[in-house]
Amino acid sequence: MMTLKYFFGLVLIGLIGCKSTDNLPETQKNTRDYNELSENFLLKIKNNEDTSDIQRTLAKSTIGELERALDTNNKKLAFWVNIYNAYIQVLLKENPDLYNDRGEFFKKEQIPIAGDTISFAKIEHGIIRKSQWEYGLGYIRKWFPGKLERKLRVDERDYRIHFALNCGAKDCPPVAIYEWERLDEQFSKGTTKYLQRTTDYDKPKKEVAVTSLFNWFRGDFGGKSGVKDILKKEGLIPTTKGIDINYKNYDWTLDLDNFVDL
Repeated sequence: MMTLKYFFGLVLIGLIGCKSTDNLPETQKNTRDYNELSENFLLKIKNNEDTSDIQRTLAKSTIGELERALDTNNKKLAFWVNIYNAYIQVLLKENPDLYNDRGEFFKKEQIPIAGDTISFAKIEHGIIRKSQWEYGLGYIRKWFPGKLERKLRVDERDYRIHFALNCGAKDCPPVAIYEWERLDEQFSKGTTKYLQRTTDYDKPKKEVAVTSLFNWFRGDFGGKSGVKDILKKEGLIPTTKGIDINYKNYDWTLDLDNFVDL
């Protein structure tokens, strides 16, 4: 016959064996590789494969899971740039007419992730640009960002994201699949390629025509002097002194499936 002491021993063993992972230290919890997931998302799009399984996984994820997985600035940047670029492709391929009202398209909450539905504007300005006010030109922070934004936004801004985010237009940077382990290398390559393509220097006039991105997000680049420093660093102007900057018109013609290897 089972003794009372033996019975309670079995109960105790069962309770220990069924212990929830919520009580474990953060480092012992199973963590999905969300960076790899974001890379596969874009790879499947590039190969014209179904991505509904990845979209469901992202929708069912939690803020806590993403926060644990994206534990460095490079992981956050790579993940969110990939997610932004992937959903641009997915949503505009499904319904190109959404691009007829670009302002509404970027502001609309239509990306299901971490138990929430967020907008492209939230990803770009809130998470990737660290809670910048959308119309602040890179100089004004948002006052009251929500929980998801506070928990998942980057630790430091990187101006090179403007040459990595693809908004679906012809003048947008092409889509690369970003890997956090070599993100710095990829960002640098992407920046060089994009600026070489979009920058025109007129030596006799000492004028340089550049992408409007430099104007829209001037604070991210350090103002006009910062833009000139970047152009000189990229070898696109010989000096930063005495050179006038002109901003080109942006071509918003819809242009999808614009992939590049970096």
